Amino acid sequence: MAIKHVTVAGSGVLGSQIAFQVAFKGFDVTIYDINDDVIDKAKTRIGGLAETYASQIASSQSQFSNLVKGTNYNANLLPGLPDAIIGRIQDAEKVARETPARISYATDLKTAVQDSDLVIEAIPELLDLKTKFYQQLSQVAPSKTIFATNSSTLIPSQFAEATGRPKQFLALHFANEIWKNNTAEIMGHAGTDANIYQTIVQFAKDIGMIAIEVKKEQPGYILNSILVPFLNAAQLLYLKGVGDPQTIDRTWMIVTGSPIGPFAILDVVGIQTVYNIIQNYVTTTGDPDFKQLATMLKTDYLDKGKLGVSSGEGFYHYPNPAFEDENFLKG
Repeated sequence: MAIKHVTVAGSGVLGSQIAFQVAFKGFDVTIYDINDDVIDKAKTRIGGLAETYASQIASSQSQFSNLVKGTNYNANLLPGLPDAIIGRIQDAEKVARETPARISYATDLKTAVQDSDLVIEAIPELLDLKTKFYQQLSQVAPSKTIFATNSSTLIPSQFAEATGRPKQFLALHFANEIWKNNTAEIMGHAGTDANIYQTIVQFAKDIGMIAIEVKKEQPGYILNSILVPFLNAAQLLYLKGVGDPQTIDRTWMIVTGSPIGPFAILDVVGIQTVYNIIQNYVTTTGDPDFKQLATMLKTDYLDKGKLGVSSGEGFYHYPNPAFEDENFLKG
């Protein structure tokens, strides 16, 4: 099956990034969300992503120009090489700026998926909400349409039956800041058709991702199975008063050489998403520490509009967060 039209359901930070990346690679994309206000925010995000992509591409041109000045090569055998490469870079920048025009928007689910070969679901990390969404989607999507969840910590078998087409359902998980963290984890469930799985593996490659084939169901896939416990450990240290976010991040950055620490990562992920994940833990485990952590995130951050990078404030202020200051590691 050739995938041509993709619908992304959910226009949050990562949903918008997925939609833009898919459109940037030449596919027709529709973004679906629940109302016009949310869609208006999505359009703003898409405009911002066009600038981000164009800026990153343009910086490559100056880097290449500086590099080629000190490079010796046989211009007779490779005539016009610098001009050809700069031309490719300029073409890519032009594509980035034109990408928003490839994206349409809908608040009616039936309209959003009427031509879809693939629906990528990127709605909040709540099992009941996702289950209800798939029940609705199954009633209006064409029979050809493949469903893929971008869930961070849930597994496909938890709501495969709700899709009404379990053979055409699997997980396709992207990392935040998709343009540079270009991995796509593909994870089926016991009932996923093998051909459908390989179709999505190829699609991931077609949109510029490094396709990571997860061999069996695992909450968190590979990336989040490593990342989420790390982030949880940092949050619990903060909750218990062992260290504040800057101290914890500074410690991690100094010892590991990482450019950012766990709380900077949490701001990129988005505190609403983090809260939803912690709430899932509370529901499934009843762990009192996670219950207290969820309360803290809601009271001290979400209720105050501190959502992370997307709102300009989370554990840090943006732009120019403290961890980027040249003196941050000095304490």
